[in-house]
Amino acid sequence: MRLGTLWQGHCRRRQILGVTLVAVLAAAFIPACAGTQDDGNTWVGTWATSPVVLPPPRDGAPQGLGPAARIQDQTVRQIVHTSIGGSAVRVAVTNLFGSQPLEIGAAHVALRVDGASIDAETASRLQFGGQPTVTIAAGSMVVSDAVELSVPALADLAIDLYLPGDSSADAAGATFHAGALTTNYLSTTGDHTGAVELPVEDTFQSWFYLLRVEVMAPEGSPVIVTLGDSITDGTASTSDTNSRWPDFLARRLVARPGDTPPAVLNVGIAGNRVLSDNAGLALFRQNADAPPLPPPNPNAQFGPSARSRFDREVLRQPGVTHVIVLESINDIGMAFESESPTVEELIAGHMSLIEIAHAQGLKIYGGTLTPFEGAFYFRDIGETKRASVNEWIRTAGAYDAVIDFDAAVRDPAQPTKFQDAYQSGDWLHPSDEGYRVMAEAIDLTLFDDR
Repeated sequence: MRLGTLWQGHCRRRQILGVTLVAVLAAAFIPACAGTQDDGNTWVGTWATSPVVLPPPRDGAPQGLGPAARIQDQTVRQIVHTSIGGSAVRVAVTNLFGSQPLEIGAAHVALRVDGASIDAETASRLQFGGQPTVTIAAGSMVVSDAVELSVPALADLAIDLYLPGDSSADAAGATFHAGALTTNYLSTTGDHTGAVELPVEDTFQSWFYLLRVEVMAPEGSPVIVTLGDSITDGTASTSDTNSRWPDFLARRLVARPGDTPPAVLNVGIAGNRVLSDNAGLALFRQNADAPPLPPPNPNAQFGPSARSRFDREVLRQPGVTHVIVLESINDIGMAFESESPTVEELIAGHMSLIEIAHAQGLKIYGGTLTPFEGAFYFRDIGETKRASVNEWIRTAGAYDAVIDFDAAVRDPAQPTKFQDAYQSGDWLHPSDEGYRVMAEAIDLTLFDDR
């Protein structure tokens, strides 16, 4: 079934045949029936990721991102970890950065048991407008029909996509998220969607073509979007343990007595900046004495800037109520000795995010930038900028509240550095314990104000 630039809306708790078709603008995510309710329930995101571009292999060589750099006539089983639970589920699949249609030959959802195995009693085939297949136009996304499934909070869902074509055939590259920090599975040849035990050919640690998982939850459930760079993405945390600070935050919220906890959606991208697209890819490779780069792509692995993706990845999340921003360390570090961006430019970037959020009635909280002395791109000029930006975040009153991540992880004896136990070894990214401490620094009552 070819949908072109249309996505399927499904707004009931049972698997249905009738769908609402709504136009999708290229390269935009449209909220999936964000206001639709059923018996006091509504659709909200329970998991999300931020897509970027995996460039196609050059000269037939993979890009060093695992076997799934090329998927051809195979099934991918991808694992996502929910924040809140719900009574039904649907899945958003994206071809945002593709230049050619993306064919989904079959799709499936189930609760994961362990590894690549699923719980057969929870297994359901995903349909799109009542059809088992869908072709997603370049720059578009689709939302599956709803499946009635009791989805627990903090659970692992296995989402199967059978891709009959060749993912590397798209000249623009595959739409994916590089740093899943989750083991995902590539099958042997063929459609193996729904297999209790997937015949695994290889594994990889990225998410391909997935955008969001939504659940039917009580009306008024808060939704927190965490916007950031690698520190929000969870870089250097232990794979398969969900040890990013947004994961720890979700667990704290679920454990808190009271009403339905807020959902936590992580749209961090490693290397991302507030002001500039595709932050520093060339710089990284230049400093690593790597081979020549492919032509620049503003949507490559480090993604569009926080400013340019804010509408798509924050405002268009179904039910979003709160935003946490933790970004600018790459703007500072990637500049190396440069005076640009200035502190004033960085502040202006943050102010633009705040103004957009407030115009939509959202609460937006600013996270202070964590220390980076000892990191490969640390410079004294950068530390001066970091301190100035943090002072503004703490004192200007522009954000609705401040989350002092810096104070939570810095060394009291040397505040320009992490406490040793809280850093992963590169003096830039937290350890698992550091990510836990960051989440503990968040006042949970901030999300009571809706």
